[in-house]
Amino acid sequence: MSCHRVRLSRSLRLLATCLIILGLAGGCTRGGSGSGSTAPGSALNVVAAENFYGDIGKQLGGPAVRVTSIITDPNADPHEYESSSDNAKAIAAARLVIVNGAGYDTFMDKLLAASPSRDRKVITAATILGKREGDNPHIWYDVSGMQQVADQITQALQTLDPAGRDAYAMRNQRFKSSLQPLLDRMIAIKAKYEGTHLTQTEPVFGYMGDALGLTIDDGDFQHASEEGTDPSPQAVAAINQEIRSHTVKALLYNSQTTGPVTTKVKDLAKQAGVPVVGVSETEPANQTYQSWMLSQLSTLQAALGG
Repeated sequence: MSCHRVRLSRSLRLLATCLIILGLAGGCTRGGSGSGSTAPGSALNVVAAENFYGDIGKQLGGPAVRVTSIITDPNADPHEYESSSDNAKAIAAARLVIVNGAGYDTFMDKLLAASPSRDRKVITAATILGKREGDNPHIWYDVSGMQQVADQITQALQTLDPAGRDAYAMRNQRFKSSLQPLLDRMIAIKAKYEGTHLTQTEPVFGYMGDALGLTIDDGDFQHASEEGTDPSPQAVAAINQEIRSHTVKALLYNSQTTGPVTTKVKDLAKQAGVPVVGVSETEPANQTYQSWMLSQLSTLQAALGG
């Protein structure tokens, strides 16, 4: 609504109404011109499909961002998540959206399509790392890849909020420095256990396993479990035999997507004295991406013998 069209003959009440509406509109158009600037005292709305991306976004954005993570429940199966009206509202208000991609969080495609915005930036981690649907989508277990994702998030924040450019660059460097204890632990594990044979219920840990030089089963059993179907009797027999014969040093167990078959495998491993190492797809409460990854590595290291 434009106030210069209000005729002087109109009542003062209508004029006051016009001014109020104009004031509200001005308060809602931060960045709406496409300039990417952030009004003083305001924060950029950031939405992350998964809470570990939300955590990284918060670390990189600091007080200049307001982050909403959609998947936060450690008991939720991200593959089967159904979005809500609250999710749609968050997307509509977002200036920056961070998604995993590679077919992992397809519910985000629908949310974004339902609320198009030329001023919104979308970061897709899989695209940055050259992954597509059909590849292992658990790319947050690629620590070096997450540094590349962090760079892209930082660049997006700098574009949306040029005045904070130096602060975003500083937080990006701080984030990368904070990964050093994690990287050091990875080096230590690889030096001692490279080539060690493990099995798993799902290929969640794949990229981390590659970085550690571990040999981890990634066959019919694992992919059937990931897709929510029952593994073939032959696949079940094969993993059970590996555990009973101790040809695997440990079992990596996805603690979020459990079922009767994977639970039986875990129970068999415990009975056989094969260490079970829990891995998850969602960052636990009260942890950071760094502490979450480091905690899982510490558990794995202990399982392998310290």
